[in-house]
Amino acid sequence: MKKVKLIFAGGGTGGHLFPALAIADKVKEMIEKRTEIEIIFIGTKRGIEYRMKDSLGYPLHIINMRGIARSFTLKNLMVPFIVISAIFKSWSLLNSFKPQIVIGTGGYVSWAILKVASWKNIRTLLQEQNSFPGVTTRQLAPKAKKIYLGFEKAKELLKTNAEIITTGNPVRSEIKLMSREKACNALGLDSNKKTILILGGSQGARAINNAIIKSLQHNELNKNYQLLWQSGKRDYKDVATKVGNKVISSSLFPFAKNMAQVYSAADIVIARAGALTLAEIVHCKLPSILIPFPFAAGDHQKKNALDYVDRKMAIMIEETELDEIDVLAEVISVCESELYNMLRTSIKKETVNKKPAVDVIAMDIIKQLEEMQILQEVA
Repeated sequence: MKKVKLIFAGGGTGGHLFPALAIADKVKEMIEKRTEIEIIFIGTKRGIEYRMKDSLGYPLHIINMRGIARSFTLKNLMVPFIVISAIFKSWSLLNSFKPQIVIGTGGYVSWAILKVASWKNIRTLLQEQNSFPGVTTRQLAPKAKKIYLGFEKAKELLKTNAEIITTGNPVRSEIKLMSREKACNALGLDSNKKTILILGGSQGARAINNAIIKSLQHNELNKNYQLLWQSGKRDYKDVATKVGNKVISSSLFPFAKNMAQVYSAADIVIARAGALTLAEIVHCKLPSILIPFPFAAGDHQKKNALDYVDRKMAIMIEETELDEIDVLAEVISVCESELYNMLRTSIKKETVNKKPAVDVIAMDIIKQLEEMQILQEVA
């Protein structure tokens, strides 16, 4: 049996990197019981993958790659030279490593290695997280063998003959729920109160933070509710100063390392509409109030949010509405209405008896390796 060799390319942001890590971990777990497997990752020095290089669990090969800025900048003049260099480095790496499959999870970092792999007739697979596919996915789709989608609607925007499978988005293996009471105790919360979780990602979401601050400054929080607030590192000090003693110190933090604990304590979530955040929220069966980032590429966050609204799993508030409403009052109103139970019921229906996306994708990759006779089929 041949040694399995795979390349994963996706990064820049956690939204592209974490799906790659989830899939790689699952494939490795399933294959290493049967044969040797070697996995490497491709990234740039500017992406989150480089900052996490010591904890990735896989060798990271740097290929300098840059996308074209949407507004004119002199740096755009360097892009053709950077792309040519990335193509040569990708060619050299593919010749030396000799992977059987290259998997791309988005971000401009994945473009060169997958493009060259397709030129060399190496099988390429894509995993697209958003309902509006990114530029890289759209450009690579025509030569891909298979494409795994987080949202069914993305299929309409891809020009390809590849087989397309809607799997949902992979969720990190560490997102495993514990009892609500245990999570609340660990976080210093009252398990008898309903918990409103506020998420803004590792960098926070200033518009959401400001909206919550405004709510707390104008009205006392309902005594039956409590906040669990990830403010982001950038805004943490400002938020802590402005909310004072209205939020207990243990429930306000810049970034949570143990997201399983945080989700386990929550009853409803206020968040942006990034694809992975949505996948984690539904994985944890939580209703949500989504406030899409209005400047996301292709307005993909709004499209993601609308998909969840259409499926009755979330409610959407546009950022432009935040000045006119009391966000916390709106959330509490939802929690105390039949709408809350409807959202929970819809989420349960969507997730019951559904295989996790990461399992579906990993099993499909293994099936392809068997068809390619890299892996021996299990009787």
